[in-house]
Amino acid sequence: MSDPTVADTRRLNSKPQDLTDAYGPPSNFLEIDVYDPQTTGVGRNRFTTYEVRMQTNLPIFKLKDSVVRRRYSDFEWLKNELERDSKIVVPPLPGKALKRQLPFRGDEGIFEDSFIEERRVGLEQFINRLAGHPLAQNERCLHMFLQDESIDRNYIPGKVRHSPRDENDVYSAHLLNPTPPGCLALSLEPTLSLP
Repeated sequence: MSDPTVADTRRLNSKPQDLTDAYGPPSNFLEIDVYDPQTTGVGRNRFTTYEVRMQTNLPIFKLKDSVVRRRYSDFEWLKNELERDSKIVVPPLPGKALKRQLPFRGDEGIFEDSFIEERRVGLEQFINRLAGHPLAQNERCLHMFLQDESIDRNYIPGKVRHSPRDENDVYSAHLLNPTPPGCLALSLEPTLSLP
């Protein structure tokens, strides 16, 4: 009989990796690109938006591919929401560049191509670090930021729940319908009584 401690620490024999395994799609991935900056408006109403493209096969996300357009203030909103409602450490955003916004500067300030590109790179690093965190992936505000065309700033913060994969997934089914079968659900809506 062999020593149980040796059996517990021995490596598992795995099958050799073939080319399909090595070059196939990864089992779980989340890729986010920030690109195509566009500046619109004039004077004080001028701002730059960025296209945010997400591709994933993670089951927590309802869409596997999405493209939305966001401005810097939307990234600030996301950061503030996560700092307020979650327990994760949120990475810093690229700076606001207040000195670049002064009216007496001789250049384009925050609308200069080099600054826009620098900010785009910083925003891409920010969103990838943030969305790569497993706890952040459950936050409703992150899903709204990455997948909804517009951000509902009056949303109710909370966690995202994915639908059960099959009928036997009792835990997920309970999250979606907390009233067990055979029990009465109480309605909190007022009822009308006729005289």
